[in-house]
Amino acid sequence: MKRISLFIFSLITISASAQTTIKQDAGIKQMVDEVSSKNIEAIVRKLVSFKTRHTLSDTVSKTEGIGSARNWIKAEYERYAAASNGRMKVEFDAFIQPQGNRIDKPTPMKNVLAILKGTDTADKRIYIISGHYDSRVTDVMNVKDFAPGAVDDASGTAVSMELARVMAKRSFPATIIFMAVVGEEQGLYGSTNVAKRAKAEGWQIDAMLNNDIVGNTYGMETGLKDNRSVRVFSEGVPAVETEKQASTRNSVGGENDSPARELARYTKEIAERYVEQLDVKLIYRRDRYLRGGDHTPFSQQGYTAIRITEMNEDFNRQHQDIRKENGVDYGDLPDFADYDYTQKVARMNLSVLANLALAPSEPQNVGIITSGLTNKTQLKWGAPKGKAPAGYYVLMRETISPYWEKKFYVTATTANIGYSKDNYLFAVQAVDADGHESLPVFPKPMR
Repeated sequence: MKRISLFIFSLITISASAQTTIKQDAGIKQMVDEVSSKNIEAIVRKLVSFKTRHTLSDTVSKTEGIGSARNWIKAEYERYAAASNGRMKVEFDAFIQPQGNRIDKPTPMKNVLAILKGTDTADKRIYIISGHYDSRVTDVMNVKDFAPGAVDDASGTAVSMELARVMAKRSFPATIIFMAVVGEEQGLYGSTNVAKRAKAEGWQIDAMLNNDIVGNTYGMETGLKDNRSVRVFSEGVPAVETEKQASTRNSVGGENDSPARELARYTKEIAERYVEQLDVKLIYRRDRYLRGGDHTPFSQQGYTAIRITEMNEDFNRQHQDIRKENGVDYGDLPDFADYDYTQKVARMNLSVLANLALAPSEPQNVGIITSGLTNKTQLKWGAPKGKAPAGYYVLMRETISPYWEKKFYVTATTANIGYSKDNYLFAVQAVDADGHESLPVFPKPMR
């Protein structure tokens, strides 16, 4: 009898030691709860009602084609903006795409941007959420046939639009851009235009979240059905990495600590803090095999960008003519989407964007001291630009771990940690008094 009692006590002790306190910001939680699956479904079905949103389709009709779709998206953004007290501005990002791959003639194109201006005029940070509103069927040049594009990518567009509706009523020190881009199926033309414009105009984009195919929970061939998991794709080696940066990365073992990987980890930590029954899967690739997405042009311009995509894909739905063969339905129709799942993904995006836009900027010039042989770790950094943080978290994990495992809170801009820099990886993030954390910054060797 005594042995049984001791066993039960040991289980309780182990369980208690593994518990984690989850602290949520009440304002962010309220916004998360406001995200509506009914609104998301209504947006998806409205976009499907335009028959086709092929990038090269009709721009004159008021009811069909890419022109009517983008006009409706812009009008909806403007309706949401009415609650922003003038802080949200809506615009077309218009350009002429020359003839080229999957473009048979020079074509006027328009992205739709809803820009929620930050309240701190000295804060130049910009956070972007995006989905593409164009659609296609099997033949990528078919501009006539019904191309509903309910999941690819009315779902991602709906995420961007629903977040604009919820967040327009709130204030953030940093700027958030809610984006619906065109030309993804023809070659990432819309996102490429915005990314190049951002670089030319000096936008300080700290993070870009691309939502593409986030409305399906059934996996073709595997038969898996999963309404809990979502994938986050992130590049390991930055697209703009210099030879010197590559040398440093190789010397410190930083191949899994690119800015995109730090954003992916941050996304997992924050999203699972606010969204119930959600498991964020980190995929250490820029994208899937044979596929591309609108985060890539931003990566190529040196911005930190990730792709968010459903866990299991049904390829009988994507890029398919609407038909039924041997009892199997083909085509990206709205009746086959899971809107409660897309709601989870939207809530995930909102929690991340809100935390980032409310948090202090990243600490500057984060370094790890390498001037001597020691079994401890010394870090130093500069204060963030703009508003002073309440303090900093020094993050630590084993070199084989994908996630940060410990957080040390400090108020100075230096830290001495009793763990060897040779055996662990570290990063530093700024945090305000309400617990909003900046993105982590991986340190550079410093003598």
